[in-house]
Amino acid sequence: MHTRRTPRTASSPAPGSAAAPAPGAVPRARGAHRRPRGAARTAAGLLATAALLVSACSSGSSSTSTASAAQEAALVALPRSTPAALSPYYAQKPAWRGCGVPGFQCATIKAPLDYAKPSAGDVRLAVTRKKATGPGERLGSLLVNPGGPGGSAIGYVQAYAGIGYPAEVRARYDMVAVDPRGVARSEPVECLDGPAMDTYTRTDTTPDDARETDGLVAAYRTFAEGCGADAPRLLRHVSTVEAARDMDIVRAALGDEKLNFVGASYGTFLGATYAGLFPERTGRLVLDGAMDPSLPARRLNLEQTAGFETAFRSFARDCVRQADCPLGTKGASPEQVGENLKAFFEKLDARPVPTGDAAGRGLTESLATTGVIAAMYDEGSWEQLREALTSAMKENDGSGLLTLSDGYYERDTDGRYSNLMFANAAVNCLDLPPSFDTPDEVRRALPQFEKASPVFGEGLAWAALNCAYWPVGATGEPHRIEARGAAPIVVVGTTRDPATPYRWARALAGQLSSGRLLTYEGDGHTAYGRGSSCVDRTINAYLLRGTPPKDGKRCS
Repeated sequence: MHTRRTPRTASSPAPGSAAAPAPGAVPRARGAHRRPRGAARTAAGLLATAALLVSACSSGSSSTSTASAAQEAALVALPRSTPAALSPYYAQKPAWRGCGVPGFQCATIKAPLDYAKPSAGDVRLAVTRKKATGPGERLGSLLVNPGGPGGSAIGYVQAYAGIGYPAEVRARYDMVAVDPRGVARSEPVECLDGPAMDTYTRTDTTPDDARETDGLVAAYRTFAEGCGADAPRLLRHVSTVEAARDMDIVRAALGDEKLNFVGASYGTFLGATYAGLFPERTGRLVLDGAMDPSLPARRLNLEQTAGFETAFRSFARDCVRQADCPLGTKGASPEQVGENLKAFFEKLDARPVPTGDAAGRGLTESLATTGVIAAMYDEGSWEQLREALTSAMKENDGSGLLTLSDGYYERDTDGRYSNLMFANAAVNCLDLPPSFDTPDEVRRALPQFEKASPVFGEGLAWAALNCAYWPVGATGEPHRIEARGAAPIVVVGTTRDPATPYRWARALAGQLSSGRLLTYEGDGHTAYGRGSSCVDRTINAYLLRGTPPKDGKRCS
């Protein structure tokens, strides 16, 4: 699945819960670092057992059977007492040091690789903080996570949240981030080098025949084998449940009685999972751009596909009102705009457009699709997308769309990729059984996906096949998260969010026993810090005074 948040330190992609990133497609529910609208873009034995679901869910890719089972399954809270085997981890004191970023300190905290066998080795977690600036009484630590899975929380807080969150919030909280296990500075999973990733991202994800289907499957296998060869032990222990348990160790190391947390996109799944496991230690949680943990992977991918279509239709309506729209003139319907874009993709499938790229990459259908999808996360990118489409369609210059795609994949100008896409796959494929097990299953589902999105449906259906070839079997299942006994939790949903559809926010707020739904009526992925004074005032009041909004509050 593809989720992430925007602003970001580099650029990024898909929610904590479905498919791994596919070549030419976006990953799950990502969050990355976003600037405000209108700004320029730039889980020991007992504990592990208790963390299992109340009742087992069926595995496999049947969205109907798994979804119905999830209605009966709920995440169970862990015992309040800390097992003796975990006590050394909870007793850690961070050795803070400078880390080259003004105002920030860094430290390393250890967590057990396998919570069922704490003596089997450790995972080193990178943590950063910026201490509360004052004035006013310090409220503790505020952990932030930008989503992904795979987005660097440290990069996010150092480049954006630690300096861009409201001053009154930064005055009262130490701004803290921990890169989840397998991500960025916390023992990152690596899969392919730069040239191999360049090949992977150009793979055709709308295969027209058996040869192209075999090529896509081969790309998925190569990616998976690379990840398995790099981190065979770690790859079995990068689940969201384990990352949430790590956060409790970090909370204790920071000296906080309760965890205060703002999570965006996949970060909402991470935060909700923490609340489900540790409801009595849950402080003020904001879950922005929420995911629905009760859905199986195929359903998540299908609903996200519909979400991107909703966002594209908003873009299409805006585009034809602009004089420089290359996809249609004033009065053209979103359907007509979509048909024109689809026709452009088909031309690229036959003949890529030059880009002037130093590595010799042309603009393929897969890269162009990723570039367009990347711009759906933030309506502030629509002008950039129009210009990039105009250059590619009318001037035979694909550099603009390649830039958007490279930003999404976090590829730098030297051809190096961050580990975002690798971690995204590793977490997604461990958290849920795959959407599809075979190409034939994808073909049978194509009508559903193409109905959900005539423009993106085919590619996103094939993108959901990648976890079928993952070297490690899924350890998670769909489930509800109720977090009974937790303090009020604010769940934020945007009505035209492309990556985390609004109904997911409604669903999560309904599952959480103390959930309060805050709705932003608008476009883009996530809402806090993106230009709505109503949303920002409401969340700030909750973080600073502990005053949650009335359930159902709406902002525009």
